[in-house]
Amino acid sequence: NNINSSIYHYHLADHQQIIADHNLSINHTDCFAKMVSYQQGGTTTGYSDEESEPLAPSTYSPIATQTATTSTTPAWKKYGIGAALLGAAYLGYAYHGDMPAERLEAAHYAKEIVPVEDSVDLIGKHCKEKGCKEEKKVAKRGKHKMSKAEMNAELFDDRRRYILHDYDVRAPVSNFLPGVAGVFGKPVWSFYVNRGQGIASFGLGSKDYPLLEFSSANKAYQSTPYVGFRTFLQGTRGGRKGKPGSSFLIEPFAPGNSKIAGVESEDDVKPTRTMYVGTNEMEITEEDDVHGVMTSVVYYTLPEEDFASLVRKTTIANTGDDTLTLSALDGLAQLEPTGGKLQWGLKNIGRTLEGWMGVYHADNTLSLPFYRMSTEPGDSASVVIEKAGHYCISFVEGDKSDDLLPIVYDTEKVFGFSTTLQEPNGLIASSVEDILKNGQYGDAKTSSAFAALTKVTLKPGQNITITSFYGQADHIEELPKIANKIAKEGYSAKKLRRARELMDELTSSVETHTANHLFNGAIKQQYLDNSLRGGMPVILGDIDADSKASNADEDERLKVYHVFSRIHGDLERDYNDFNIDPTYFSQGPGNYRDVAQNRRNDVVFSPRIGAFVVKQFLSFIQADGYEPLTVEAVGYLVKDPNQSARVAGHIAKDDASARIIKDIIGGGTFRPGQLFTLFEQLGINLTVSNQVAIDEIMAISHETPMAVYGSGYWADHWEYYLDLIEAYTSIYPDGEEGLMYDTELRYFFSTASVKPRDQKYVVDYTFDGKSKHILQLDSTEFDLNKVKEQAAFRNQTTGLMSNEANWQRTGKKGMGPAFKSSAIAKLFLLGTIKYATRDAYGMGIEYEGGRPGWNDAMNGLAGMVGSGMPETFELSELLKYVLDTVTKFQRPLVIPVELGDMVDTINDALDELLSSGYKDAKVLTKDVPEELFKYWDTVASARETYRNDVQYYFSGDTTTIAADDAIEMLTNWYDQVQIGVKRAFKISSKGIDDDGKSGVPPSYFSYDITDWTLTKGKNAKGLPLANAKAMKVGVFPLFLEAPTRYMKLIKDDEEKMTDMYENVLNSGLRDDGLKMYYLSADLTGQSYDMGRMMAFAAGWLENQSIWMHMSYKYYLQLLRGKLYDQFYTEMLDGGMLPFMDPDVYGRSLMECSSFIASSAFKDPSVVGRGFLARLSGSTAEFLSIWKLMFMGPNPYIMNDDGDVEMQLVPALPIWLFEDLESGSEGTRDDDGNLVVSFKLFASIMVTYHNTLGTDLFDVLPTKYIVTMEDGSTVEVEGSNVPTETAVQIRKLLGVDSIDVYF
Repeated sequence: NNINSSIYHYHLADHQQIIADHNLSINHTDCFAKMVSYQQGGTTTGYSDEESEPLAPSTYSPIATQTATTSTTPAWKKYGIGAALLGAAYLGYAYHGDMPAERLEAAHYAKEIVPVEDSVDLIGKHCKEKGCKEEKKVAKRGKHKMSKAEMNAELFDDRRRYILHDYDVRAPVSNFLPGVAGVFGKPVWSFYVNRGQGIASFGLGSKDYPLLEFSSANKAYQSTPYVGFRTFLQGTRGGRKGKPGSSFLIEPFAPGNSKIAGVESEDDVKPTRTMYVGTNEMEITEEDDVHGVMTSVVYYTLPEEDFASLVRKTTIANTGDDTLTLSALDGLAQLEPTGGKLQWGLKNIGRTLEGWMGVYHADNTLSLPFYRMSTEPGDSASVVIEKAGHYCISFVEGDKSDDLLPIVYDTEKVFGFSTTLQEPNGLIASSVEDILKNGQYGDAKTSSAFAALTKVTLKPGQNITITSFYGQADHIEELPKIANKIAKEGYSAKKLRRARELMDELTSSVETHTANHLFNGAIKQQYLDNSLRGGMPVILGDIDADSKASNADEDERLKVYHVFSRIHGDLERDYNDFNIDPTYFSQGPGNYRDVAQNRRNDVVFSPRIGAFVVKQFLSFIQADGYEPLTVEAVGYLVKDPNQSARVAGHIAKDDASARIIKDIIGGGTFRPGQLFTLFEQLGINLTVSNQVAIDEIMAISHETPMAVYGSGYWADHWEYYLDLIEAYTSIYPDGEEGLMYDTELRYFFSTASVKPRDQKYVVDYTFDGKSKHILQLDSTEFDLNKVKEQAAFRNQTTGLMSNEANWQRTGKKGMGPAFKSSAIAKLFLLGTIKYATRDAYGMGIEYEGGRPGWNDAMNGLAGMVGSGMPETFELSELLKYVLDTVTKFQRPLVIPVELGDMVDTINDALDELLSSGYKDAKVLTKDVPEELFKYWDTVASARETYRNDVQYYFSGDTTTIAADDAIEMLTNWYDQVQIGVKRAFKISSKGIDDDGKSGVPPSYFSYDITDWTLTKGKNAKGLPLANAKAMKVGVFPLFLEAPTRYMKLIKDDEEKMTDMYENVLNSGLRDDGLKMYYLSADLTGQSYDMGRMMAFAAGWLENQSIWMHMSYKYYLQLLRGKLYDQFYTEMLDGGMLPFMDPDVYGRSLMECSSFIASSAFKDPSVVGRGFLARLSGSTAEFLSIWKLMFMGPNPYIMNDDGDVEMQLVPALPIWLFEDLESGSEGTRDDDGNLVVSFKLFASIMVTYHNTLGTDLFDVLPTKYIVTMEDGSTVEVEGSNVPTETAVQIRKLLGVDSIDVYF
């Protein structure tokens, strides 16, 4: 087969040519061997397949002969699982049709056998991907060592789906479908595991609204084969050549017939099962050679419809040599009804909840059941009647009658009283036909949803596909409408194609063509997963030519909205409550640090969004220097009623609709998805398309960022702002001054306040109870006075709070407008507060808000009066940026007058410290010197006074700091931070095999308050409060975060970068076994006070594991510091995907995990496996790495005349141009030069021509050829593209492609 380097399409014509070239005569008995032979480049003769003989009656499978066996295991169960159809890709659209048996092996070309839209070869693909029996034997003997190309073929099918051979035998792993149905689609969420038939849970919105109950991974691995999707086949063989047939009842994919890892037998009759992990689908297949049955199940999310569904397509094929008469039950063993938020009730009062449950019907058949509760369960005076319900609608693909299949919903009819749901005792005792004839009952119990197929005859080579849609409808009357749409011939095939196309479209932004196909695929998956956590920006308000030629900064009509985002909750991250709105423009809230990092490169891929992300996050900076916990989608409001009326009249079909639209968009804050939901509910008639309607509305709307406080203040949320700014200025260096000085931003107003020290320094007994010490506890409090301030913005009619309540106001009692500052002023405020929050030794920044930094497993560190050097290194960069910006533009800083008072106190305290004559000793003591303690106390008091002054509102007055004064001040502060960094290296770290001389900076410190005075106060638990009088610093083992962030300070010094790399490599942070880096060094002997770091076993979760996000941050810093050889060595040695060992990693090489169990973990079988799937910050780092590799750090720069130009300076190794070891000779241009290509700005294909034939590390281009969409070209000699063309490229105006020569 021919695999395109980026899209990996399977070329049917090429495969047909292969058949012709090799003169292959394929028949049923040798097709396996022929295909394997071709893969190995030879021919095959004398191959015999004993399993191709007709099936004879057996004592182990037919129901009629169950009593003949002495086995204690029921015969139907013991051998009842059809084996996986290895390599069967996307059995998305099959039907019940006739076909001669001799054509089974040519199913790749025969749509009547496997009428799949891309005509996948069932049998041939089985041999090609997995290998037939003879090939397996060779592999077992170790006689065939696979090349990288062969290994890749084993890992991925022709659609680049990751293959899990014998998936249910492997170590358990969980994953999910992306929950993306398109902008104008309504998604379901769904999680799957490599057990049973895969899907472990799915539903709408959040885990509170399941169709299949949400369970944590450890329980899902156990329960999925039983409560999830099941298939039961009652079959009768016709027999052949005078031999009698046989009857059987089997359950494909049942766990009782799984293979056993490590147990191999030449006559093993257990089936072979395979899972295919795609970007927007998952498929499982099974081949049952005993019963001559192949079963395939594919799942996908229904795209671009006004109703949400999970689609399941089950294909059953007769691979025997005689006819097969078949009845089947296929579907869910348990389907939960609607009834409000059910998750808590299902876990705690599940039996009681069943009293509300019932199954209703949309017609007088069994084909349209409606699963709902009578009312939402509760015991209050307010009763909510349940109108919505869940449905299961099933049919046979290709059935010309368009009849729907009846649904068996009475669980007992299938399973009898087998409450484990392990055995279908009800079906064993009867038949599918008998179940349908007799009554079913769905009240006061958890029901099933099995599509029932009766008495279908399949000739050899024939198959039948049952397609089922599982979803929710608002009213039972909607079911016939949904059924009429989905049951139309070709509908599900079209939607499956669209589900695949949708993923291709979404990931085409990073289309990359190199010699390494794994890398090309990995970047697409990373981009997708990054978008799922951070959201994918779309531009709305594009209504004319002017808007289409502008970005969101230039045209206020343009709005940026992020779709598809959600908090990263899943089966393993069961602690996070994800939410994926089942609406158009679906999205959900996300954690602040996650979203801030995952949107880092949005402007790189979508330059039209301009500075949107920077402005959004800088708006969230509060007056106290902290930020909220959760970022929500932007809200919109139309303020001008005349504009509302104009647009409503333009887009509405009738006057009534126009009036309603006007009231909606002008009546309060809305989001696009909510808008369309209201349109549906209120029967709005539009005269334009949905896209035109939303563009017209957005063009007249005002946007407002939205967030929620949460709990506590995290110390790292502000650390990601410079990354956002650097990404923006790498594309818009000419926009920096306007962004920093001419953009006014508000201050977020949270309902919590940070306590001063004398209200959170608590005197308590030590763990052994022998002495007392100071803990910093309950650092933040829910401020009821702030709640009262917000209550003033509550709408008295609706009871809803106006978004204006989220912004800090001015004047007495906050009666004035929201206070605003320039972006540079807010950054200065942030830097000032963080500078004033340095610990008593002037090293780390204190975790005085109650929460730690990025490494939130150090949750106890805040209680230990702890501080962090990672935050200090980021403070150093922040102060440097503000200093450089003021120096560059020579403009003053206008700040709140309250902040000005704090600045004066800080500078006075610094003057006093410097005049005291204090200097650090060569060897620093652990006791904090008196002079430094006094300085710390004074500055901390100034911080507390400032916060008290602005706790509820600003006065509204400002003060101005001249540029020269700001430069002097910032320089002094920056120097003090560097002194603190030097102290940290001296104080250093201490741990197992760590004497503090590693040369690696420490991450954390704790402070033991050795002397204190009691206040008269007590905390909420009655413990006394105190003021500190003296402190002693405590140290910890090494953590990877500190050297990673420290490298930002030294990235321009190659010698220091190299030394630091070597120091880390030779420290306790290196996992030599995996050739990766621990998140922490050995923590043996450390106090449990530090937090859950110590609660976990070494090598697991954050404790000395491989935390991929921080590892990727570290690798990114190597690349930023131009340590190219070291970076690519780490990558190829398996430190990064997709270059890890797939057998060890245990999941797709395309997908990140949160952590990898390290060599420190005691169980060697777990070491190297990835856990917590996909939605990791690693994806943000990978995209930053990709940007540096292909574009360089600053694709746009300012020339000496102050004009913007484009300059692409990649960092690409030669093996991405040509990788002979992986079987790829690379691609060459007409002149014989090696080339690679990638998408610039998600639109323009850029091709690099490597005329040097070497690594392209810091090599400047010699020529650009820019090809326009009209066919004209612009040729540029030299390293820079001049202003006019550079801007045209950035605006995406008429540019088709760019060729760059080196």
